[in-house]
Amino acid sequence: MSFEDGTLHQIKSKQIQANRTFAQFALNLSNRPMAGRVAPHYAEWSARFDRTFVYWFGTRPRLAVVEPELARAVLTDPTGAFEKVGLNPSARQLFGEGLCWVPAIASSTSSMLDEWEARDENRFEFEIDVNKEFHAFTAEVISQVAFGSSYEEGKQIFQLQEEQMLLVSLALRSVYIPGFRFVPTKKNKKRWRLNKEIRNSLRKLIEINGNECESSRNLLGLMILANKNDEEEKMGIEEIIDECKTFYFAGKETTANFLTWVILLLALHEDWQRKAREEVVCVFGLRKHPNAEGLGNLKIVSMVLKETLRLYPPAVALNRLTTRTVKLGKFDVPSGTHIYLPQVAIHHDVEVWGSDANEFNPTRFADGKGHHLGAFLPFGIGPTVCIGQNLALLEAKVVLAMILQRFQFTVSPSYVHAPMLLMTLQPQYGAQVLMRKI
Repeated sequence: MSFEDGTLHQIKSKQIQANRTFAQFALNLSNRPMAGRVAPHYAEWSARFDRTFVYWFGTRPRLAVVEPELARAVLTDPTGAFEKVGLNPSARQLFGEGLCWVPAIASSTSSMLDEWEARDENRFEFEIDVNKEFHAFTAEVISQVAFGSSYEEGKQIFQLQEEQMLLVSLALRSVYIPGFRFVPTKKNKKRWRLNKEIRNSLRKLIEINGNECESSRNLLGLMILANKNDEEEKMGIEEIIDECKTFYFAGKETTANFLTWVILLLALHEDWQRKAREEVVCVFGLRKHPNAEGLGNLKIVSMVLKETLRLYPPAVALNRLTTRTVKLGKFDVPSGTHIYLPQVAIHHDVEVWGSDANEFNPTRFADGKGHHLGAFLPFGIGPTVCIGQNLALLEAKVVLAMILQRFQFTVSPSYVHAPMLLMTLQPQYGAQVLMRKI
């Protein structure tokens, strides 16, 4: 096990340099390993040293772990030896204090696709940036599910949070110096302003929609109802705002980027797009909306979604903090050590997935084919697994099925393949796809 002076300056500079370089579009993207693009410090140092090594994040040591058995041990440990790493307080302004809620399947899918069809104007095909479209779409969905409101009512919140994402991304890569967030620097002043505006906007939405939502089953209604019926679960207005902030971000950002990578991969691999479409049409027909019973029969679609999450996990790494000295494999890990689990490297590990680990191959997830529990963790595993993973997969199934019912699609010549980490894994220059109505 080797040590590397992993100063924040080095980590930041490597990421900045990675974001400035990109691969021109090529039909075979497997020659561009993901870790070098979105976790360049890990890719470089793991190549120079062992797969498991120690580096420094400011004044705190981090143990990088890629072996699935060790990752499973960390994430499924029932003793409390590995706890979730607390966010830099500047970053908490985006996430809020609440649980990660994932939106239910949206009723607005048809409206989005109707609008896409209207763009055709009797042309053979038309270009669309699906990343941009899916962000608008999931924003609409979250506004409806959270408040029963339209996207227009919640639009300001999303715009403010997208501004805040840039600042939060910097905060996540910085060592938190106690008290520094109270210093009136230019960035801190902007953080304070954005946070205040977001909270005020949410407070206004809650006040306007509270009575209407109380009788519904949306997020705000459930929280208001819990406040009235359960003293132990009672939440103040600030706690409700925190829950809504988390719901807005997690439901919009993660789902939009997940759907983007699914469409891009199927646009690149038209044989799998054809197989998935044939399955959807067999189960639902060409225009009939999916139902819950039929969704369980979409085996090929499920394989495609899982392989997408393997290649392009929403988060590229998980972090845990040791609460005491522990034995992890052959290593004695001191208390207070960060455990860095690079999902993007684990998901692309040729020792686990084979020589084609960087290639799109949904048959890895065919019935009867298993994988090590610690080798596939797009939503984490164990006690801290994302509680909304099933809903996220269900929503993706519905949207993908309905797109396949209406469109064929290929990657546009204008697309540049440049995955980028900005809170979640997303395409740096958008995701341009050529659509053709069926």
